[in-house]
Amino acid sequence: MIRYGILGFGHHAAKRLMPAFAGAQVAGMWRRDPAKAQADARAFHIPHVFDSAEELCASPELDAVFIVSPDALHLPHVLLAAQHGKHVLCEKPLGMNAEEVEKMLFATRAAGVVFGVAQNMRYNASVQLIREWIAEGRIGQPLLAHAQFCYNAEKSPRVWIYDPKLATGGPIGDVAIHCLDGLRFVLNTDITEVSTLAHRDANSGEVESHAVVNMAFGNGAIGAVSVTTRGSYRSLIEITGESGVILCENGMTVDHPVEVILYRQDKVAAHQRVSNADAYTCMIDGFSAAIEGRGAYLATGEDGLHNQRVLDAAYKSWRTGEKQAVE
Repeated sequence: MIRYGILGFGHHAAKRLMPAFAGAQVAGMWRRDPAKAQADARAFHIPHVFDSAEELCASPELDAVFIVSPDALHLPHVLLAAQHGKHVLCEKPLGMNAEEVEKMLFATRAAGVVFGVAQNMRYNASVQLIREWIAEGRIGQPLLAHAQFCYNAEKSPRVWIYDPKLATGGPIGDVAIHCLDGLRFVLNTDITEVSTLAHRDANSGEVESHAVVNMAFGNGAIGAVSVTTRGSYRSLIEITGESGVILCENGMTVDHPVEVILYRQDKVAAHQRVSNADAYTCMIDGFSAAIEGRGAYLATGEDGLHNQRVLDAAYKSWRTGEKQAVE
């Protein structure tokens, strides 16, 4: 059994990650507030609470480090884990920019450790079914791809998400990355160029509050990702092909079952109800299997680098008003 340490334990770790550790063990944790760390350790029966990130990464009691700290801390934390020979699973986005992610990849390759990004939605049953239907040719050649992710950030306990010193950006960095990665995954291709429209508001400060990122894909499809931190929850996935459409309302949620629907000639040609409830568990199990040499992890560090380059291009497009090519 792979023994994990959670570095940057907070709301996300408590709500999503701890219930997902079925085939692996959380053997240690660190968070910046020592009192909260002790309380979390008691609540989740975590045996080791470390006084610093370095102490956690150096511990012989751990095999892998799951980094859940704010975006700006990912680079030093990944480098620290790699320095101590720990396998690294890091939350998205991997860094503040692509240059940081390149440094992570260099360090983890040099250390010979497995490095992955926590794009848990690649393990959603809905996303995998959409990918399967497209690969089977059920909609013909994909032409249009759309994803939308809306939520109300005013209710978020992650108080750092509006701080540009800690967060890569607003909803583009926070949730558009799930959308663009999901579209990449179902289409089995990369993104080649982007163009962004975005707005700030009084509460979002220096980062965006809502945005649309238009994109071109390597397979010839074009699409858009629309996101906001000012709306009711929604996470739509829609792919239009030459001979059909696949639609999944709230296809990225893990909180309730969803319907994946295939339309042809404006009629329902296939319909499947699936649950994404085990996506986080499948992600952690997939990473553990990669460590043990039993399979490939679906969201590699290289995937994280491509996504980061897309984010860089999206923010540059917003600043300049010009379409940007993705490396």
